[in-house]
Amino acid sequence: MEVVQVLHMNNGDGDTSYARNSTIQKKTISIAKPFIEKAVLEILGSNIMGIESMGIADLGCSSGPNTFLLVSHIMDVIHAKFSTVTELRVFLNDLFSNDFNSIFMSLPAFYDKLKQDYNNGRDPDQHVMNPLISAVPGSFYGPLFPRKSMHFVHSSFSLHWLSQVPDGLYNKGKIYMSKSSPQCVLDAYSMQFQKDFAVFLRSRAQEIVDGGRMVLSFMGRPSSDPTAAQGTFYQYELLAQALMAMVSKGLIKEEKVDSFNLPHYAACAEELNLVLQKEGSFIKEHLEPFEVDWDIGGADLDHNTLNGTFDDDQTITSNGQQMANSIRAVVESMLESHFGKEIMDDVFQKYAELVSRHLTNSTTIPKYAVWVISLVKKN
Repeated sequence: MEVVQVLHMNNGDGDTSYARNSTIQKKTISIAKPFIEKAVLEILGSNIMGIESMGIADLGCSSGPNTFLLVSHIMDVIHAKFSTVTELRVFLNDLFSNDFNSIFMSLPAFYDKLKQDYNNGRDPDQHVMNPLISAVPGSFYGPLFPRKSMHFVHSSFSLHWLSQVPDGLYNKGKIYMSKSSPQCVLDAYSMQFQKDFAVFLRSRAQEIVDGGRMVLSFMGRPSSDPTAAQGTFYQYELLAQALMAMVSKGLIKEEKVDSFNLPHYAACAEELNLVLQKEGSFIKEHLEPFEVDWDIGGADLDHNTLNGTFDDDQTITSNGQQMANSIRAVVESMLESHFGKEIMDDVFQKYAELVSRHLTNSTTIPKYAVWVISLVKKN
């Protein structure tokens, strides 16, 4: 599977689109906001910002309602600071098959809202800042921008995607790391992540000015054991079970499942620190873990609800379907490329059933671990 060519979030605004199933990603951006604000304020207060034009990039921007959250937040910070920045150069990056057209189509409404908001709340003596928004398609595991052109780089919920599936995997009946995966599979995933993360840092080090900053947030794990990341790996364990159910029905061959693995990795702190130290271009200012609930509809479910004692079978089913939609919005492009479009509805119907059963047997809402890292480019 050529990840660069295949991977994209589901386009449009239908029930299984990314635009309607990106609640977790929005929560992650919200978690990172204090780190983003601090990084931008540090840039504005430093000697590198004696200029009027500021370059920022959002890597893995996708499309939908979350795309402009970063721009809006940074503009709020800059206006509140009464800085000399009058021009914000914004570069939105994602892979080639991202739905950039929908981003472009939403720009007029975004610009109108900015103008209205700042005209209503702006000090009469305060300058108006113009965000100049461009798209830069391509993999962030390599060069994207001219040298020394960026002051701030952000990436949210993207760096857990690898540049490729690790080579030489034999992971029978699984599509990701699991407790039954051989150690060589776990090692291959870890090495691929470390290689990719080093390339990412090296590429950004060429593009960010000395003293510039990055804030990165992505899936991780608190334990050094990759199979202990319950919220992350178990969602794919259930998806593998759904695919094997399609094998039992004769809809796909078992060899197709054996030959498919997701290009995803949830790193631990030791791996992140090792790569940061070896690559050496950035100072680590913060590295903090957070937890985010699975996307099961946004309900505040308690112990009784999750154990089905409220006569809530319909709620549990609805939550399972919501989780299935959120995962489908992210991974369907890869599954469809490998298994074919015609079985996607069957796969995710079965997946919704399996998630519902898992929730019924759970005492708490399953959670993802998320890292937020704040880095400073060395002089």
